[in-house]
Amino acid sequence: MVTMNILHVSSAFYPGFSHGGIIPAFHELCRSLADQGCEVKVLTTDASGSGTAMAVDCEREFAMGARYSIRYCRYLAGRSVAPDLLWLLPRYVQWADVVHLSSVYNFPTIPTLALCRLRGKPVVWSPHGALQRWEGSRRVAAKAIWEGICRVLAPASLTLHATSAEEAEASRRRFPKAAVVTIPYCVPIPERPSHVEGRGVLRLLYLGRLDPKKGIENLLGAYARLKESGKVSFSLTIAGGGDASYTEAIKARAGALSGAEGDHSIVRVVGELTGEAKERLFAEADVLVVPSHTENFGVVVAEALLREVPVIASMGTPWKSLVELGCGFWVENNPRNLADAIERMSRLPLREMGRRGRAWAMREFDPNAIGESMHAYYRGLIQARQNVVNSLDLCGRKHS
Repeated sequence: MVTMNILHVSSAFYPGFSHGGIIPAFHELCRSLADQGCEVKVLTTDASGSGTAMAVDCEREFAMGARYSIRYCRYLAGRSVAPDLLWLLPRYVQWADVVHLSSVYNFPTIPTLALCRLRGKPVVWSPHGALQRWEGSRRVAAKAIWEGICRVLAPASLTLHATSAEEAEASRRRFPKAAVVTIPYCVPIPERPSHVEGRGVLRLLYLGRLDPKKGIENLLGAYARLKESGKVSFSLTIAGGGDASYTEAIKARAGALSGAEGDHSIVRVVGELTGEAKERLFAEADVLVVPSHTENFGVVVAEALLREVPVIASMGTPWKSLVELGCGFWVENNPRNLADAIERMSRLPLREMGRRGRAWAMREFDPNAIGESMHAYYRGLIQARQNVVNSLDLCGRKHS
């Protein structure tokens, strides 16, 4: 079988953390594709997060393993403006059989779509939820103009990669002429975790970006209701980074609601944590709460389940299956319903729920199986392109 050359273009990549769980998910996908025999290259920037750059070599490709390499480009402004990426892009697109583009409203998006159209390269495009809207969506008009430019410049062979039925529907509305494929993210599977017992205190965890879309205000409202009722002894940890002014507003509200030191019902805002510090958060958590207004996937839910932590997710997320699987709740996104779910959760066998969640998540998000699905889809795109070329050659010979 002929080796496939797969190019991933992304504004940020491993080991950065600016896109949360998406980055390790796509790193895992690239590793899986390489294991299956694909030649995988990633063209990206050195952006890490919070306006910082990673200490990586931006002068040459960095080999991550057999058949898998990353070319970092130095970003100079905004989140991902990297002139070197534009300089290198034509060479990498020419090399590729399939180009997999990540994100929508970022520097590499429009140049990548335009160049793939010019070169006749098929594109798989992962919006990562950016095409979904909710009542608090910002810069809607500017986004609509950007999307219009993308529709004009997109290649004929364009597939939007969705991770849930909800995202697939939103993608079809924004780009009705594009194909849509639904394949979940690859989520790295950790070794069986160990838990630190909570000594009678229900330890709630929010882990994610601090942004109005994430519904943290509803979680703090639930916190206030629970504290007032006094029915549950609990604590809340909010971990994540975001816009400075919004982060300060969340800290101020949390501080106003929180009890004094020594009071179990205290809320902590601990900032963005990665690596071992993030693993400690999971180890010391009894329940993850995800109160988002909208999510295309919610990698943190899968991460929690794989660490045997049950989850309460809002109906803005695609996690209805939590109820069916017996490893969490899927509730309306308001303080009362979140508080009721937390109170109910406090009376349930959490460790047993966690074990059920991990067993299911290990089957559902196995990187090898998801890599095989994406590999098969790429193969189909390449075959379809070859069929078109063969048809054109045949027509040319008939008329010569």
